[in-house]
Amino acid sequence: MSFPDLQFSTAPIRESDADAILLAVPALDRDDSPALADWPGLREALLGVGFTGSPASFQRIFAPESTALPLAVVGLGSDPSASVVREAVGTGIRSLTGFETVAVAVLGDADFSRPAAEGATLGGYRFDGYKTEQPKPRASRVVIHAGDAPDDADVAAVRAEAAAVALVKDLVTIPAEWLGPADFADRAREAVDGLAVTVEILDEEQLAAGGYGGIVGVGQGSDRPPRLVRLDYAPEGAARHVALVGKGITFDTGGLSLKPAAGMVGMKYDMCGAATALAVLRAIATLGLPVRVTAFLCVADNMPSGRATRPGDVLRMLDGTTVEVLNTDAEGRLVLADGLVAASREQPDVIVDVATLTGAITIALGTRHTGVMGDDTAVADYLTAASDVGELAWQLPLPAHMVDELDSPIADLQNAKIGDPAGGSMFAGLFLRHFVGRTGDGADAPRIPWVHLDIAGVGMNKGGGYGFTDKGATGATVRSLIRFVGAGQEETR
Repeated sequence: MSFPDLQFSTAPIRESDADAILLAVPALDRDDSPALADWPGLREALLGVGFTGSPASFQRIFAPESTALPLAVVGLGSDPSASVVREAVGTGIRSLTGFETVAVAVLGDADFSRPAAEGATLGGYRFDGYKTEQPKPRASRVVIHAGDAPDDADVAAVRAEAAAVALVKDLVTIPAEWLGPADFADRAREAVDGLAVTVEILDEEQLAAGGYGGIVGVGQGSDRPPRLVRLDYAPEGAARHVALVGKGITFDTGGLSLKPAAGMVGMKYDMCGAATALAVLRAIATLGLPVRVTAFLCVADNMPSGRATRPGDVLRMLDGTTVEVLNTDAEGRLVLADGLVAASREQPDVIVDVATLTGAITIALGTRHTGVMGDDTAVADYLTAASDVGELAWQLPLPAHMVDELDSPIADLQNAKIGDPAGGSMFAGLFLRHFVGRTGDGADAPRIPWVHLDIAGVGMNKGGGYGFTDKGATGATVRSLIRFVGAGQEETR
């Protein structure tokens, strides 16, 4: 298990059989604050080491008057909220290593048991890795102490979300040598084994015969052929149908438009869009929510060879659109094009694609905001879901004046603007929009509502840990998408 086993208790935390205690405490800026009244000597000990309780600040502390167990505290600031508690407890469990079982309590009057549980399971993620000597482990069991335990549905939702984020992190962290397209397809099948999910996997011959020119064109340079994985969760009486399309480049060298050596480091993570789509579908199916979800995982290795697509080659996408490939390192949009066409043919109520698509999104929004584009109403619904779960996201426009830049002199579209970095993320979004189908016959029919998530900046944390987010794969957008897909099926936190 890559995240802690979660339990709840209504017993006083000092009666716990845990190996250590973690307390989330509000700011210590009031002498009469009642939060620490039941913990003699703790306030003085904290002030003595300069701890003020600022949000997500962490401190190991010795307070023998309060407890003989090892004790740590994490700050909530002066205005605790669900998001603050989630990040704070995540910080605490991520930082408090070497204890098998940790008991957690949030001090104060409000009931924050669910966000505390979310923070604990997210912050407690661990990847065993390949080190000869393992570092001190994070807790394998976390007990949340609160006045009232959450109901069973809340507990199930917390566990399903934690498992979904952990699945993404596990898949993204595995070295590419052990996770080629066929391996990824096998893992996807294994991930939904036992659930009411049907799985269809198209190999390279079936892709070529079916007209998936984008996926075939990107994957043809590798000795490990591409795959398309279609997963379908279709419960009886489903309220709506959501299609997820994920970019699954298991390693991205850039193809013949070869990346520099430093730019290739970490490119095993270029499949986390497909991993996200897989994980979200599995979570929805695990919870048994009454919404149909179909995921299209577009999986390929982008490698240089004598078989690889050359700059200037023309590929024919699944809908017949011809694309001049000016940059083989702009490959994600090519595989997603086929996935979007395939998804559109099923006429879902909304399509969401998720991809580590452009370096430009990091320049525009940094490393904590997901770039969001698409149909304004669907985008607004996604942004609401992201806000509900405490994930940062920002809408970018799809400017009409940029559409002409997609035109190729020899094909219907070109996949890149060579020598012009302006608006790179929006150019990619406009390219993808071309492949989103219509709700009816004719070019004048409205497009199927569509949301594009560019997670190139947020999918991997290259810096130090913060909140419940560790260095490495983040699982960004997983919780937002679970909320978005299951909108109306689960009570708002």
